Amino acid sequence: MTPLAAVLFDRDDTLAYTDPAVYQEAALWLAGQYGLDAKSAGQAMAEVWQEQSAAWWHLWTQAQEDNFWKEYGAELSRRLGLSETDTDAFMQAYPYERFMKPVGNAREVFGDLRARGLKIGVLSNTLPSIGRTLEALGLTDLVDVALATCTLGVHKPEAAAFTLAAQAMQLAPGQILFIDDRLENVEGARAVGMQATQIDLSGQNPQAIHNLAQVLELVQA
Repeated sequence: MTPLAAVLFDRDDTLAYTDPAVYQEAALWLAGQYGLDAKSAGQAMAEVWQEQSAAWWHLWTQAQEDNFWKEYGAELSRRLGLSETDTDAFMQAYPYERFMKPVGNAREVFGDLRARGLKIGVLSNTLPSIGRTLEALGLTDLVDVALATCTLGVHKPEAAAFTLAAQAMQLAPGQILFIDDRLENVEGARAVGMQATQIDLSGQNPQAIHNLAQVLELVQA
């Protein structure tokens, strides 16, 4: 087996999770600022995101992402009966990265991997602004390469997503261990020659690792 030189991580449900408590906090903020019913405000947020979220898959640039959020805000304004100025203020107070929290021991595990001389990468099916989210998670300084598949023009589990990530890390695929919560992405990484393991933070899948600390055991094997 080729010696490892890097670990490449997915982001959502691998390094980060969406905190439902922040949704409640955001709804209460809207209620307090604009006299809305908190439950209705929270429902409107969820509905607009559900209706418009699929559009992110086709974004390539930061400018396109900015327009995506502008359209999201306009629809949220209409649904809540607010001015776009009010909705802009809400989205500045609660940008999407604020809803994300790092999983346990993320920074400690990254620090340990770096101490062992391994590069760290992040490859996520996400919006171009991946850097903002890693900063919010407190991981930016420990990540060598962060790639949003939107900017690559291909998404996991397409083979090109993994080969482009390997090129960005200046490594052969076989030198990289890939960690993702979705089996199809793990299989896609293996198909191009990466070593890959599924993570299941719920602890229900006996074939997967269940926390980031177990990555340290994999790199020692």
